[in-house]
Amino acid sequence: MNRRDFLRVAAFGAAMAATPISSISAFGEPTKPLKPSGKLNLSFEPYELKLRHAFNLAKNQRTTTPGVQVQIEYDGVVGYGEASMPPYLGESVDSVCKFLSQTDLAQFSDPFRIEDIHEYLETVAPNNRAAKASVDIALHDLVGKIMGQPWYKIWGLNPANTPNTSYTISYQSDPAEMQHEVDECKPFKIIKVKMGVGHDKELVEIFRKHYDTPICVDANQGWSDKHHALDMCKWLADNGCVFVEQPMPKEQFEDIAWVRERSPLPLIADESLQRLSDVRRMADAFDGINIKLMKSTGMHEAYQMAVLARAMGMKVMLGCMTETSCAVTAAAQLSPMVDWADLDGNLLIANDRFDGIKIIDGKVTIPDRPGIGVELL
Repeated sequence: MNRRDFLRVAAFGAAMAATPISSISAFGEPTKPLKPSGKLNLSFEPYELKLRHAFNLAKNQRTTTPGVQVQIEYDGVVGYGEASMPPYLGESVDSVCKFLSQTDLAQFSDPFRIEDIHEYLETVAPNNRAAKASVDIALHDLVGKIMGQPWYKIWGLNPANTPNTSYTISYQSDPAEMQHEVDECKPFKIIKVKMGVGHDKELVEIFRKHYDTPICVDANQGWSDKHHALDMCKWLADNGCVFVEQPMPKEQFEDIAWVRERSPLPLIADESLQRLSDVRRMADAFDGINIKLMKSTGMHEAYQMAVLARAMGMKVMLGCMTETSCAVTAAAQLSPMVDWADLDGNLLIANDRFDGIKIIDGKVTIPDRPGIGVELL
């Protein structure tokens, strides 16, 4: 039985278990006749995310992240999705809205045709990964609600196996702001330190005055010299670091491989990795990969990437951009199958629209709700 047939059978079984004549709404109540009568209706609107602290990265600083909120409606059931576009993705509100305006989902009368819809999205325009992810997330939310099941259950994953999430800090020139960031780290079991901005060791030393919590480091391509990158890996290994993410520019693939051969810490690919077709090559220079829905075009391909990386013996990290709880909770559906999670994007913004993923004692906790597990606030 292929995946599409499995989803059809599972959806039919879930509906029939509750009532012989009705489908199941997002809240488990009988709604409309099981036979579908509608089409997929896509709507969207821009939504700028306001960061709680300035993000100081290797190549830029920002206090907001542009975003687009998406809905797909089918027979009265609504699935939610979103696109978040930090600068390095090369997408914008205009490009996402243009892509979505060109996307005709009304040609599909069956939301379970996930493979077909993804094939269609690739024909609308190349790239546009965040835009495609917004459709994918909303589609998964919709299908899960129709089935009356969260996606971690549809994938057969155990929610008890979710990892701790890291919490992200970056260097702040204002001492009071820096101290405020450090204070917010207390509930978390692992801290992600943004580096490559010229105060790398200083930031760790400030943090170490307060906590002995393990850290991981994201250099965001900020170390251009391989010898410096290796020296930093060695220094970080002596200072409680677990792994280093994207130490050097993605164009310097051979230099990254050189560092990997000598580094005492695992190296994890982020900017070097985008989609499923990139996974096999990453094994030549990295020990693991960081999967993000905005890079992978959504949950559908992210799941395939995690399965492939596992089969190759690579470590798997699940990350996010600065996003609302919509996209972060969607990513969390895959979290039981990964080694590390960096799912704090919703915690870094001041204007979340959704209730979803919870971090309890540092651990990713997935809501037991149908679809991606979110509700509008």
